[in-house]
Amino acid sequence: MHTPVPSLRTTLTGPLLALEKLFLDNHATIEHWIRHQLKKTPPPFYASVDIRNAGFKIAPVDTNLFPAGFNNLNLEFMPLLIQATATALSHYYPWCQRLLLVPENHTRNPFYWQSLTRLYEVLYQAGYEVRVASWKPLQQTLHTSLGKEVPVELLERRENKLVLPDFIPCAILLNNDLSEGVPDIFKGITQVFLPPLKLGWASRLKSHHFSFYRQVSQEFAEFLNVDPWLINPYFTECHDIDFMKKEGEPRLATQVDHILSLIKKKYQEYHIDQKPFVIIKADSGTYGMGIMTALSAEEVTHLNRKQRSKMSASKSGKTVEHVLIQEGVYTQETWGEVSAVAEPVVYMMGSHVVGGFYRIHQDRGPNENLNAPGMRFEPLAFTTACNHPHPQLTLTECPNRFYAYGVIARLALIAASRELAEAQ
Repeated sequence: MHTPVPSLRTTLTGPLLALEKLFLDNHATIEHWIRHQLKKTPPPFYASVDIRNAGFKIAPVDTNLFPAGFNNLNLEFMPLLIQATATALSHYYPWCQRLLLVPENHTRNPFYWQSLTRLYEVLYQAGYEVRVASWKPLQQTLHTSLGKEVPVELLERRENKLVLPDFIPCAILLNNDLSEGVPDIFKGITQVFLPPLKLGWASRLKSHHFSFYRQVSQEFAEFLNVDPWLINPYFTECHDIDFMKKEGEPRLATQVDHILSLIKKKYQEYHIDQKPFVIIKADSGTYGMGIMTALSAEEVTHLNRKQRSKMSASKSGKTVEHVLIQEGVYTQETWGEVSAVAEPVVYMMGSHVVGGFYRIHQDRGPNENLNAPGMRFEPLAFTTACNHPHPQLTLTECPNRFYAYGVIARLALIAASRELAEAQ
């Protein structure tokens, strides 16, 4: 039985349907172009991409290099996920046989541990020796579907290597985004970190990623002869902000106004009767913290104390000083009888798209961030893996819409691969 999927609720499908048709008509050349790009700059080991489908444009809004949520992927795709993992590891890290998986330190969220367990199972079934360990004592045990209990062990350092008493890993797979910074025990280690330590949130900037994505989207749009705006959100960044002290607000308001004016011109060009908006979010960090929607520059200078507190801190209490001002992309996908707002999240292992799911929020609007603390999360597995279109079906049927998502996600992956090359 197929899982139900969200419906696309919009009449503004002209440019998007044309874009999707272009993807289908040029499937072979697009796949060749993507392969060529990822051959020039190899991808990170894994990634997930949040995508918004406005009905008139489709674009990534976040790229996560430390993905959780593996527990939400369609179980039917497990063989694909295992094969893609084995292929990525053997192709890019042929010398590797033993992996050390490092989890988040500060979460009691049972869904996170379900995700980590699924990731462990995938690595194990791909044919690798895998142990799970942290530099902090976590008192956690993974319970696998094979009936195996896997403790989260305590890392040790032996000269310039991370080890366990009876295990020396070839590589360290981080599922911890290093928001708190790189721990001392990791410094000077000669083993390979996947992804590199420089791509942790202590140093990685979203604005830097989207600078690479802007470049990739322009190259891809030129290749297909389309407007890059249809796949790329405008953005800028603003530094030295202090929301609690109201420092930097005039500069922030100016930047917000600038992005809104760019969006307005595009809406006029495409006859889009929607209100332009921006998303303001911490330039580093994750978990949907430090994020707000703004429809005007004035909104950022009239925040109340609660709003300022929300914007001033991100994960692990890290103070927000730099923000990304990103073009807001409406989502026109809804799910269920209550028409809950939905957005797709696409997962990749190496260069392979391995599926995804929908993030759903019943209490949020189509111009709001859905990755919100306390959200009612209803995972909804994709019914196809986003890796092959069906030209005999209509453009809006799921395999073809999902293929378009797979293309956009891999463009974001190419941007991440350029980040990776720079970090190395």
